[in-house]
Parts: sequence; C-alpha cells; structure tokens
Amino acid sequence: MKSIVGVHSNNQTHWVGDGFPVRTLFSYSTMGEQLSPFLMLDYASPMLFLPSKQAKGVGSHPHRGFETVTIVFEGELAHKDSAGNGGTIGPGDVQWMTAGAGILHEEMHSKKFTQQGGRLSMAQLWVNLPAQQKMRPPGYQAIQGEAIPTAYLEGEQGTIRVIAGAYAGLNGPAKTHTAMQVLDLRIKKGAVTSMPAPNQWSAALIILSGQIEIEKTIAGDASLVVFSHEGEGIEFLALEDTHALMLSGEPIDEPIAGYGPFVMNTPAEIAQAIADFNAGQFGRLA
Repeated sequence: MKSIVGVHSNNQTHWVGDGFPVRTLFSYSTMGEQLSPFLMLDYASPMLFLPSKQAKGVGSHPHRGFETVTIVFEGELAHKDSAGNGGTIGPGDVQWMTAGAGILHEEMHSKKFTQQGGRLSMAQLWVNLPAQQKMRPPGYQAIQGEAIPTAYLEGEQGTIRVIAGAYAGLNGPAKTHTAMQVLDLRIKKGAVTSMPAPNQWSAALIILSGQIEIEKTIAGDASLVVFSHEGEGIEFLALEDTHALMLSGEPIDEPIAGYGPFVMNTPAEIAQAIADFNAGQFGRLA
C-alpha cells in the first residue's frame, strides 16, 4: 500500500472573479512535482447565490501549457472560449479543456442559474501537459454526467464515478495525454474502501465533505491527503458520509515553470507566453 506523505487543509476562501468562492487545496508552486501530472485544485464548497439580473463568474482570461478540468456538483455554469467552444455545465457534468498553445475563455453562472439562484458547488483541477504537447492546438471535451460510468460498491456502501482512466472494468470518457485516474467518490459512513493506484504513480485523496481515517490519521472537509509514489493502492475508512476525489497519475518527469495561468517548462517559455498573449495571439472571444 502507499503511505501518507502529508495531510493538508485550507480554511481560507478567496474569490475567482465574483462567482467562485474557492479554497486552493494544492498548486503547482507547492506540490507540482509531488502530485504530477496534477498542478492545482480549487474547491468551491456549497454556497447559496440569490437570483440576479447580472451573471457572476470570471471573465475572459488566458491559459497555456496545460488542461483545466471543471467538475460541477451543484448549480450550472456557462463556458465560452476563443476556439469557438461553448455550452452549459450542470450537476454531474465535466468540462475538460486543453489550453495547449493558448486559449482565452470565460466561465460564468448560466443564464438560468443567474435568474433562479441556488447552491453552487464545484471543483477545478489543472492537469499538466508534457513538453511535446504544450503547444498543441486547443481542445475541448464536454462530458455529460450520463456519459460518466458509475461503479457501485458492495452492500450499497457507495459509488465511484470514473471520469478519467479505469476502475472496476469501467473506462472514463475523458481523453488524456498521459496515464491517470480521476474518480468521483461518494462513500457511506462505516465503509472501508480500497482504491487502486499503481506503484510509482502520484496519488492524492481530496476530501470535499465528510471525514475519513487512514493509517490512524483523520482528514475532514476540504482536506488533501498526499500519498507516496511507492506502493500500490490506498485504503480508508469513512467516519462520515464522504464525498471525495481520487487522483492518481503517471508523473511527467519534466521541469515545471509557472506564472499565473501559464505553465511551461522554462522561464523563457513563460516570458514568451506573456508576450504572445499581449500580442493577441491567443485569439478572441466572440
């Protein structure tokens, strides 16, 4: 089994735009090598938004060199980008956007959600690209909730949605550029759950809500449990009904150079990304 390297939590919320109150549970500047190929995770725990005439969210902004994965648990978002992609992302849906050589996009509360109000809860994961893929053309995967296969644990002890990679003979619909698993877990109180994670892969368990115990260590709401690369699999006990994300992946053994929304391999490439953005080479939003 893999062993625990550390448990981290963040009680400090910051706003992304005016629509997403999030807690950053890890970033490329702190855990980019340990959790490669994963770069960052922001978690927006459930928050009530009142009906409004003006949509909230985050307006046009750039990315280069990686992928953004938006997972909506409650509420509804509207996406638009400079590659011509767009649509709504509702409960259970996933948006997997490949920034590649450069893209502009915006994520706003949808028109319906803005008008009706309601609870919003979501997570955004950043996934790195290997050097040879960083300047690929942008891409977009709109993954509907019904397209994500679900494994049911014995004794009605929980469910596991397979977003990317494979679990229990099920294959996730997300197409990835390196080997990984992204799993959405809902585990009942008292259940002991074993999860696969290959030897020498990174592995992390993000507790969105609930409480678990691993190796006599307790982790609760908005916590990140980081595991060793050595060993295969993890096992945990749910002390409460728990909602979690399980991330595991084959590390990308390359340097990480990041500056805000750009993640490349060298400072020179970051400087070029900034210059290209300022020169308008990331396209424009319609």
